[in-house]
Amino acid sequence: MTVDRTADAGTGNSLDLAAGDPATEPWHGSVPAALSAHPGSTRTTDAPALEVRPGRWIANWDAENKEQWESQGRAIAKRNLYWSIFAEFLGFVVWQLWSIVVVQLPSAGFKFSTSDIFWLISMPSLVGATLRIPYTFMVPRFGGRNWTIVSALLLLIPSVGLAMCVSNPGTPFGVMLLVAALAGFGGGNFASSMSNITFFYPAREKGWALGLNAAGGNLGAAVAQLAVPIAITLLAAGAVNLPMAGLMWIPLILLAAFGAYKYMDNLTSAKGDVAGSLAALKEPHLWIMALLYIGTFGSFIGFAGVFPKLIKDYFPAFSSIGVGTVALSLAFLGPLVGSLARPYGGRMADRMGGARMTVTAFAAMAIITLTMVWTLPLKNFWLFLTLFLLLFTASGFGNGATYRMIPVIFATSSRAALSGASVVSTQRLASSALGLISAIGAYGGFVIPQVLNASNTASGSYTPAFYGFVGAYVVMLLVCWACYLRPANRKVMGHV
Repeated sequence: MTVDRTADAGTGNSLDLAAGDPATEPWHGSVPAALSAHPGSTRTTDAPALEVRPGRWIANWDAENKEQWESQGRAIAKRNLYWSIFAEFLGFVVWQLWSIVVVQLPSAGFKFSTSDIFWLISMPSLVGATLRIPYTFMVPRFGGRNWTIVSALLLLIPSVGLAMCVSNPGTPFGVMLLVAALAGFGGGNFASSMSNITFFYPAREKGWALGLNAAGGNLGAAVAQLAVPIAITLLAAGAVNLPMAGLMWIPLILLAAFGAYKYMDNLTSAKGDVAGSLAALKEPHLWIMALLYIGTFGSFIGFAGVFPKLIKDYFPAFSSIGVGTVALSLAFLGPLVGSLARPYGGRMADRMGGARMTVTAFAAMAIITLTMVWTLPLKNFWLFLTLFLLLFTASGFGNGATYRMIPVIFATSSRAALSGASVVSTQRLASSALGLISAIGAYGGFVIPQVLNASNTASGSYTPAFYGFVGAYVVMLLVCWACYLRPANRKVMGHV
């Protein structure tokens, strides 16, 4: 542990933990409270000064204390946010790798059925969604910095495993499916990353910070779909170098782990809330919002996974142009526009109301999906691409709007709020509900590929599945309206 002996302008404090400052000297043992203030800090009488302990643990963190936040907290929180985004970004990259690789397996000599391909696409989402539940509690148990190091290094397993599997066309399907399941480590990262950043920011800035963290992570899906098709064909002379799809991310994963080790912090004030999660499970609103989130985020992550496969199946001639990457690389635009739309969906929900924006998003998703199905006979790739980009955009707006609704609903209309529970209690419920709903919504990444698979198996076409999605969006629209926009409910719930 190192201590920076730089004078604190205006306060006389002279010692501080250095975050990567070369002008340091060894310090052994715990840092006394008197030596723990950061440069530029001002001691307050109503809150103890930050205490930095070995292992980059910070005690006495209080983001709601404006003096502490402006003098020390903001810079620390930003540093942790940036590295959290980077690690979560790579988590989404690894989570989406199989959805990109599977469309190239036939050209690499693999003899898998269409059903097998859809299982390889959907298995990472199934495991990732499930892992989001325990990952939520890892930050309080091990510390945000420590768990980011571990969760980043875990991404090496599916990355190396993918490279080994796809290098041999004789790899059994069961082994491929197991390694694809390990890519779920990347999906779990979202929950722990969001949980960690929640502890660092005050309530007045939490929404923007969490929005950046979520959007930065979601962009990993877009970048993976852009970069991988190019990388696996760049030096392959007409063939495909599939192992590169996993190997190319290893340096960045190691960088993320090192950055977390060097620059992130643990907070002693980050406490787990198992009781809050159990209480949230008893709230009817949790299950209503989970259904809506499956429709918004589940559509985003589900269609992100199958988009390259749909392009390959609907437009095989177009997707084989040149080195075979033109159309498949364009698949990255879907996750990209969906990710960028998410924070704006939240911002518009602040103005119009989350329920109204969510209903609008579902209406748009239903109309766009119908239009896409009805125009498929035209076999126009650019029209297909445009409509799917609009679908991703609508789902992104829906993501932001739905997520914005959750804390408002739990603060005003949950059983706890209606029974007169304290603000702290309803905030705990809302925080727990956010984690659980994010996990349930991620199961959409498994459901959508499997519904498409079942449709293709039964009828030889994906069209029945898309009609099913339209029906689901209409049902979710009606549920949202009945629960949160119907005049009788709005009198009780207000501006949700």
